[in-house]
Amino acid sequence: MESTTGPAAIADPEGVGAATTPEIYLDYQSAKPVDPRVVEAMLPYFTERFGNPAALHTVGDRATEALEESRSAVAAFIGAQPEEIVFTSGATESNNLALIGYANRNKRTGDHVIISEVEHISLQNIGKYLEKEGFRVTKVPPDQFGRISPQKLRTRITDDTILVSVGWASSEIGTVQPIAEIAEMLRGTGVALHVDAVAAEGLLPIDMATVPVDLLTISSNDIYGPPGLGVLYIRKGTRLAAVTMGGGQERGLRSGTENMPAIVGMAAAARIAGEELSADAARLAAMRDRLISAVLSTIPDSHLNGHPVERVPNNAHFRFEGIEGESLLLSMRDEGVWVSTGSACSSKTLAPSHTLISCGLLHEEAHGSLEFTFGRFSQEDDVDRVMEVLPGVVSRLRRMSPLYQKV
Repeated sequence: MESTTGPAAIADPEGVGAATTPEIYLDYQSAKPVDPRVVEAMLPYFTERFGNPAALHTVGDRATEALEESRSAVAAFIGAQPEEIVFTSGATESNNLALIGYANRNKRTGDHVIISEVEHISLQNIGKYLEKEGFRVTKVPPDQFGRISPQKLRTRITDDTILVSVGWASSEIGTVQPIAEIAEMLRGTGVALHVDAVAAEGLLPIDMATVPVDLLTISSNDIYGPPGLGVLYIRKGTRLAAVTMGGGQERGLRSGTENMPAIVGMAAAARIAGEELSADAARLAAMRDRLISAVLSTIPDSHLNGHPVERVPNNAHFRFEGIEGESLLLSMRDEGVWVSTGSACSSKTLAPSHTLISCGLLHEEAHGSLEFTFGRFSQEDDVDRVMEVLPGVVSRLRRMSPLYQKV
């Protein structure tokens, strides 16, 4: 598909041909371009279809119709019912509504919440907030691959446990969690399960009709929809307290005038993602596996972080002995290869990745990591470009590093 949001436009955003070296974007977990088909669906809702669903006239009625059609499309994408979908401003707000809303609504039942140690920083910080509010929060450590054992999680549950939060997959190291097993383990215990599915949506099948998850977070931009919009799936019968107060929109759980252009865009993105998921996942997995094989066979003392098999199809996360990820990232940037050292939401801190530390890595090992995430507009020759520059970058940095003593 020809697209102005493909690799060429990402490398040369002004479209003037200023880039003199090949430039590729392999940080799709951090941010994704909006698919041009999604932009096309959104455009009318900035101008002639600008109505407010709360307005009691024809323009408002049309907006309401578009809102509910969009809700149905997003629901179908995850095997849910339309009335189980609440639109928010993004995944972080959805996570706040899920954990804080559920904890406050059900605190008479218990005061204990369980969160895995490898959760996104938004959930880690929500856990800290809940502790300040008087809740007890237990963290479950993963195995060396970042995977949470259902049996280990089960041992943390007490009579006061009301909620467990485990991500469908790690946005950093790509490990996929055994969500179906965890959900089955919790069935009948009275403990609700929240799953942050942002790193898995559009890459793995997600079906609430077959997996008994109570609360599920997804994000618009992670399926090539507009940023600044998310969804919290709330299984029928699951009770939450509102976190945002106002005019009572979204079943009173998320007040504020609905962002109609973004909602319509997310619906379009969900339809496209549902139709193309299988083909996209296979194509991305092939590029991922080719890069993993090339890096591990070409660069000495390089290691794959995360599970070798149970990982999302677009993620390749490495650590390189004797050098720091920040130096790697900056050197790759100089070569026109845009990647990440981990979660973009915590990249401004110099602290090592809490995910990698939880997996048992030493601080110096965790610091030497680099994350490559492929996306819809990635090309096969992106892998070739990485392998043109990465071995030389690693070799040069190791020669300057007092931490790398191997010959």
